[in-house]
Amino acid sequence: MAERVVLCYGDSNTHGTRPIARPGESGRLGPDQRWPGVLRARLGAGWRVVEEGLPGRTTVHDDPIEGRHKNGLAYLRPCLESHLPIDLLVLMLGTNDLKARFCVSPAEIAASVAVLLREVQACAAGPSGGVPGILLVAPVPIAEAGFLGEIFRGGAEKSRSLAALYRDVAASFGTRFLDAGEAATASPVDGIHYEAAEHARLGEAVHRAIEEAWAPVRPGQSAP
Repeated sequence: MAERVVLCYGDSNTHGTRPIARPGESGRLGPDQRWPGVLRARLGAGWRVVEEGLPGRTTVHDDPIEGRHKNGLAYLRPCLESHLPIDLLVLMLGTNDLKARFCVSPAEIAASVAVLLREVQACAAGPSGGVPGILLVAPVPIAEAGFLGEIFRGGAEKSRSLAALYRDVAASFGTRFLDAGEAATASPVDGIHYEAAEHARLGEAVHRAIEEAWAPVRPGQSAP
């Protein structure tokens, strides 16, 4: 019986970056602590969870400081085709678009997510050349805290508008939607990243969303 593939495409909060207290600090939660790892454990046999979280990844923007490779649109199709056939895509991006250097509105971030969804539809990376099932996740609202606060200056207020906008985008594409802010909160250390307990809560929430939408489908069948 074939495995079903879940691709988790996101940024540092999919990568599992620990809250950062000072510049140059780095660290990553363990495989079983990160939310995709929690999801993998809950799904169990018959599922393969692919973690594609890149710290600093944006929706559609080249980063003038961190590099062009942070552009989530540029890598999306190669990523999808590398792992096809993909039964389900869990997409959570937009936090890095809140950086002051990008000067974009919440509506523009949501429009950028729509660009990503159109790319997924065009890629035909699902079973039998179809479109994968999609769970669009609105990222957890941020706080302007610690040394990252200046980098994300003005982003906290914008972040609180994203869930409603993402919900509308999901509805327009007929995809499933999850508001991560209802499950987890950002660490007060840096206002961006999640502690292990928050990853656990988010992984559980993603699992519930998948169960609700795709549980009737057994391994070897296609997601709706």
